[in-house]
Amino acid sequence: MEKLLDAGFVREVEYPEWLANVVVVPKKGGKWRVCVDYTNLNDAYPKASFPLSRIDQIVDATSGHEMLSFLDAFSRYHQIPMAPGNEEKTAFITLYGLYCYRVMPFGLKNAGATYQRLMTKIFKRLIGDIVEVYIDDVVVKSKTRSKHTQHLQKVFHLLRKYGMKLYPAKCAFGVSSGKFLGFMVTQRGIEINPNQVKAVANTLAPTNKKQL
Repeated sequence: MEKLLDAGFVREVEYPEWLANVVVVPKKGGKWRVCVDYTNLNDAYPKASFPLSRIDQIVDATSGHEMLSFLDAFSRYHQIPMAPGNEEKTAFITLYGLYCYRVMPFGLKNAGATYQRLMTKIFKRLIGDIVEVYIDDVVVKSKTRSKHTQHLQKVFHLLRKYGMKLYPAKCAFGVSSGKFLGFMVTQRGIEINPNQVKAVANTLAPTNKKQL
């Protein structure tokens, strides 16, 4: 809560009409994530009709390029401010009082569609040409190494213009291949991500017959 307050992501409320519980869910690597259960709020709101991009089409459009840069947005949904009139609808219970989000929280069913709509508007002129976007995953693609710096400059110009921040630790610049939406994309084409099939590849052969 202190981190969220210091970042300006939440504020305290007193008499909200909507109130949700906090839940803890496991993350990969054995860590835990604290989330808010917005089940009731999601049931009351209509689903956004803005379509998400098709993963197969994006991955196919990304492969076959000599130079790639993979960008990851910092804090993801938290970069989008909530409409002031909707802030208190995200209220949740803590041991220290009631709080609501000033930015779009995780757990809202329309969060993905809202973020995709924003990213589509930001990169509208570049999507399909030198950029592919799926929610907070952005890849900058270039047919030749010499053009890649120029393409990155165009992308960074738009990121600065709209105040979007990146998470450097999860970005990769100027590579010939990389993981994108569960696939390995390279200049040669699309390959299976070895991490996705590790469990199947390491499965031991059965040692006894199943009795029917």
